[in-house]
Amino acid sequence: MFDTRITRLLGLETPIVNAGMAMIARPELAAALSNAGGLGTIGCDINPPEILRDHVRQTRSLTERPFGVDLIGDFLTDAHLDVLVEEKVAVAIFFWTFPSAEQVRRLLEADIRVWMQVGSVREAGEAVALGAQALIVQGAEAGGHNRSEASTMTLFPRIRVKWPDLPMLAAGGIVDGRSMAAALVLGADAVWCGTRFLAAAESAAHEGYKQAVLEADVGDTMITGLYGPEWPGQPMRVIATGPARQAEAGGSRTGKEVAATTKLNGETIPVPAFSAILPTRDFRGDLDYACLTAGQSAGNLEAVLPAADIVRSMTEEAVAILQRTLAAA
Repeated sequence: MFDTRITRLLGLETPIVNAGMAMIARPELAAALSNAGGLGTIGCDINPPEILRDHVRQTRSLTERPFGVDLIGDFLTDAHLDVLVEEKVAVAIFFWTFPSAEQVRRLLEADIRVWMQVGSVREAGEAVALGAQALIVQGAEAGGHNRSEASTMTLFPRIRVKWPDLPMLAAGGIVDGRSMAAALVLGADAVWCGTRFLAAAESAAHEGYKQAVLEADVGDTMITGLYGPEWPGQPMRVIATGPARQAEAGGSRTGKEVAATTKLNGETIPVPAFSAILPTRDFRGDLDYACLTAGQSAGNLEAVLPAADIVRSMTEEAVAILQRTLAAA
C-alpha cells in the first residue's frame, strides 16, 4: 500500500512507528504495532539491562516481525549495548542525548540500524556526523521531552532539504490519516506517533491518564521544566493540570510530598508530586500531580482504540487523501 525507504528497509506494510514512550511503550504495544504492519518500539528509559532484555524477549514472544528499542544516551551503558547486540534487535533509536561514535560503530557492526531523534537543524547535523542511518524529526507540538526549535511543518522541510537522501520520520502532531498524509507529502518516509498510541488499548498508561489525554484540547498542554527530581530541568510538553499551572506561575511545586505510589521493576515505590515518573497501570494516587506527557494533537483524539485499529484507520485515510490529491492534480 505504501512504498517508502523505511517500509522497504524493514519490510513494513505501512510507514507508521510508535514512539518509544518512557514507561508507556512496552512489549504489548510494540508487538501490536508490528503485527499490524507498522514498526513497534519499546522504550528502555531508565531500565537496567536485565529489564531491557526481558522486554525485548517479551516482545519477540508476541511478534515475529521487526521492532525497535528507544534509548536515552544519559542512561546508556555498555551492558545495554550488550543486550541489543546479543538479542539482535532490528533498530536502536536514540533520543535527547546521543551515543558515542564508538557505540554507534559497535551497533552498526552488529547489523543493527541506528536512528536518532532530533529537534533542530544543529542536532540533525550532529546525528548525521555520528552515522545516523535515519532521522526522526520532532516538532515543537510533540508530547514528552521536547526542545524542538520549530513546528513539524517548519522544521521537517528544512532538514529534508539539507539531507535529501537520508530516510526520515516526521514526529509531532500526527494522530490520523490526514496528518499522516501531510507528513508524507512533506517528504517523510514514515511517521512517528506518540500521543495517538499513548491512547491505545495496549498502552501501559494508567486509564485515568488516557482519559486525561482524550479530554485535553489543543491548547491544554504546555512546555515546562517542572517535572523531576529524577531528571530535573528537562523541558517536557505535558497536560497542564491545575497544580502544574499554579507551579508554573510561581506557586508551590510541592502540593503533596507524596502524590502516589507505583511499581517500578517489580518494586512498589513512592511517587513525589511533580515526579517525572509517568503514571502506568500500577499508579495509585493523584493524577493532578503526575507527569501527564501529551502533545498538542491530544485535542484531535476522541477514543482509546486497539493499536491495530489505529494503524488500519490511519493508513486507509492517508491512502484515500493522497489518491484524491493526485486525482485533483
